[in-house]
Amino acid sequence: MNAYLTESVFFGAMISLAAYEAGLLIRRKFQRAILNPLLIATICVMAVLLLLKVDYQQYNEGAKYISYLLTPATVCLAVPLYQQLDLLRKHLKAVAGGITAGVFASLVSVLLLSKLFALSHEQYVTLLPKSITTAIGMGISEELGGIATITVAVIIVTGILGNVIAEFVCKLFRIEEPIAKGLALGTASHAIGTAKAMELGAVEGAMSSLAIAVAGLLTVLGASVFANLL
Repeated sequence: MNAYLTESVFFGAMISLAAYEAGLLIRRKFQRAILNPLLIATICVMAVLLLLKVDYQQYNEGAKYISYLLTPATVCLAVPLYQQLDLLRKHLKAVAGGITAGVFASLVSVLLLSKLFALSHEQYVTLLPKSITTAIGMGISEELGGIATITVAVIIVTGILGNVIAEFVCKLFRIEEPIAKGLALGTASHAIGTAKAMELGAVEGAMSSLAIAVAGLLTVLGASVFANLL
């Protein structure tokens, strides 16, 4: 039975979707920020693969079909932004400045930490796209000579961390402006952070959606410059 299941062309997709659904159920039941559905799904998938002794390549043969949905899903985030278009026009300068500052802070922090821990150039460029959506981050990593699979892992960890601690950080620094919350989440934690922003409110979700796209473009430009600094 196990052999038949693991050899199915959709095994990876089935396990991933089932694990994520389990994560959603656990989150709804216990209502704790640490119980992020994606984090739970990741742990569940790893446990199943270890239990059934399935290697990553076999799992990915089925899971890759979910990855095809990343780009269209990201594009769909333009819908809440369109609904808040008047608000965007009103605060355009602040929005542009906030996203630019966030991208710059991300790139500089990776550079400083890479120097501090004496990382190689390959490791450094692998980490540069940590705060943007996977669809864009993988391409940047491969183009700069990084390790794309590690980049994906780093992007996911960054997103989950941002999703989990977002409300705490906002309370700690007394950030109450919806636009600021949305821009911070989208710029620092891409789509996973945007999921949290949408929970906080329509304005937060719209601004976070915008931040994903703009931060991605700015990171593409900035990473090509920062890649030469180490």
